[in-house]
Formats: sequence, structure tokens, C-alpha cells
Amino acid sequence: MHINDGAAGGAPRDSRVTDSHPTDSHPTDPRAADFGRLKWLHAQAVRGSVTLVRRVRPEDLTRPTPCAAWTLADLLAHMTVQHHGFAAAARGDGRDPVNWAVRPLGLDPVAAYGAAAELVIAAFAAVDDPDRECHLPEFTTAQAFPARRAIGFHLIDYVVHSWDVARTLGLGYDPGPELLRAALPIARAVPDDDSRLAPGSAFRPGLPADGTTGELDRILALLGRSPSWHAPEGPAVPAAPGDA
Repeated sequence: MHINDGAAGGAPRDSRVTDSHPTDSHPTDPRAADFGRLKWLHAQAVRGSVTLVRRVRPEDLTRPTPCAAWTLADLLAHMTVQHHGFAAAARGDGRDPVNWAVRPLGLDPVAAYGAAAELVIAAFAAVDDPDRECHLPEFTTAQAFPARRAIGFHLIDYVVHSWDVARTLGLGYDPGPELLRAALPIARAVPDDDSRLAPGSAFRPGLPADGTTGELDRILALLGRSPSWHAPEGPAVPAAPGDA
């Protein structure tokens, strides 16, 4: 994960969740290796979003975002509850709508976000079976999804939402080639149908990808983001060491 940021702090990580690359352990089962790699990449995507959210100041919460009609406060509330919902799905409790109910931001939304992020990383890290059923009622109540697909859904959300936060704050975002290679086919598989027009949809109808450069731009266009979107002129975010 390559995000220019000099901030520190945030929620403590679960000591059971390792940051080592899954290929370090040389698993003998190819399916287990693929699933382990997916979980590792998912953790990188989510923790990349935490790094960006740590840069948010209270006065930033009213800023517009690339998500139509959402302020940064709306986006953070959505992102936080999605972590809770997907964590519940990984634990086998995804059917309960209380886990998916958006709550108002509390007194410290940055800390709450970091805690929710570590919760979902730990919940998926504990799933050993890539075919374990996960219920995602925000997608459909008609079926469950295998854990490998549920993790993929969440991974693509946090590649795109990390870009949303970065653009809102006027920061750069580079998730790195390995994460982008994994995210692009997931983005291509997201249905581009009327569900994207529903109120509160995280993705808008796809945009033409002609002329886009690089995998991140293609992912953004597929999921209804204009790679050229920039926040309206406003107070600048103080640069951290290493910011361009």
C-alpha cells in the first residue's frame, strides 16, 4: 500500500491478524493459498482506507465527495457500518439488519472507523473455508454468498472508497500493483444494472473507460467514478511529510 501519510495512531490491531504475505507460509493447498492471498489483500485495502481516514479533521466532514450527494460525514458513516455488516456476515450473523443500520457519527468518527476496520479484518481472517456462506442483505436476501466472494465485494469497496476519501481531502492514492490486479476483475464482475440507481447505492452506473490510463482509473470508471473528479476549491489539507 502506497499512501503518502505521516500520521500515526488509530485502533490497535488484533494480534491474531498477521501482515505477512500469505505466500510466506508456502501452503500446499492451492485453494487455501488463493484464499489466504485474498484475505491478505483485503486487509491491505481496508488498512489503506484507515491511513487516509486518519487525516480527516472535524471541519472536513462537510466536504463533498465523489459519491453523489454524500458529504464526507455520510461516506464515513457508510464505510463504518459496512465494516460492521461484513464482519457480522463473516461471523455468520449477516441476516440481522441491525448490523447494517447506518448510525450517526459519534464524537470521534476517526477512531470508530479504525476500530470497525480492524473488526472486519479479524472476522474474515478467522474464516478458513472459502465456500462458507455469508449473508449480505444489502445485496440480496434471496441467496448467500461464499466467503471468497464476500471478501472480494468488500475489497473492491475499500479500493474505491479509499480513492473517494483521498480525492475529497486532496491527497494522492496508490494502492500498489498487486492489489489493483486483484481488484480489476472484481470491478468488472459487479453488475451494472438498475440497482446502481437506487438511493444510497455506493456505485453509480459505469462510465466509458476509453482513454483511461492504468488499472485504478479503469476500476473507477467501471464503478461510476470519474478519475478526473476533484473536490471543489476549499481549505487545503495540511501536507504530511512525504506528500507531493
